[in-house]
Amino acid sequence: RYSILPAISLDGVLHFMATEGAITGEDFTEFVTGLLDRMERWPLPNSVLVMDNASIHKVPGIRELVET
Repeated sequence: RYSILPAISLDGVLHFMATEGAITGEDFTEFVTGLLDRMERWPLPNSVLVMDNASIHKVPGIRELVET
């Protein structure tokens, strides 16, 4: 069993992670860290990150990571 995490923009895939088994909080933090390297500051393209209320999106430290 595999899990995939894609980050998609209007221009295509920005970042992608595939892992065997379920995504852990550590995996998600690593994914977001890699994604942020490909994002821009507001109001440039790829400057908005949208996440829903999935439990994996609430890993401690994610909000601080994204807002800095």
